[in-house]
Amino acid sequence: MVFDLEAFDNLIKNRRSVFPQDYTSEAVDDLVVKKILETAVWAPTHKLTQPWRFVVFTGGGLRSLAEAQAAIYKKVTEADGTFREHKYQNLLTKPLLSSHIVAILMKRDPKQSVPEVEEIGAVFCAVQNIYLATTAYGVGGYLSTGGITYFDESREFFGLGEHDRLLGFFHIGTPARIPSALKRMPVEEVVEWVTG
Repeated sequence: MVFDLEAFDNLIKNRRSVFPQDYTSEAVDDLVVKKILETAVWAPTHKLTQPWRFVVFTGGGLRSLAEAQAAIYKKVTEADGTFREHKYQNLLTKPLLSSHIVAILMKRDPKQSVPEVEEIGAVFCAVQNIYLATTAYGVGGYLSTGGITYFDESREFFGLGEHDRLLGFFHIGTPARIPSALKRMPVEEVVEWVTG
């Protein structure tokens, strides 16, 4: 099977994080989001554990997510003395800038047949597929690992077990603009060849 290598190279090099503040108010079609997520399940996964799970918030679901994450943030940070009003307000308002937000979850293999890092790696490979698919469909996408991502208290909201994890939130929207490419290190600086 031969693919268009130039198109593939262009897809990789044109992938961008497009942030919610750079989205228009135009919604992305649910079918497009479904197609994007279909690419995610084709990521590599050791022993076929397929640890990725996705919860899609759109419409009124965005408000539900915003209110839930703001409440979790407030509860945790008021208890440990790190509460910041501006972060709380961001959690209440920023989700409403996106057409869809996909919670990225890792559901641990119950047999723990592979190390946890491999399960997490598989999920992030799925995220890369999501990034590439958003580029191919001409929509904006951005993975956020801030907010309540690493709060243990977020597990209950997402129905996660003890060994499962919330790994972030992938924002999807119609881009008002696509950012310019950021400079990357030349491949020669990061690759070492051993030939003998």
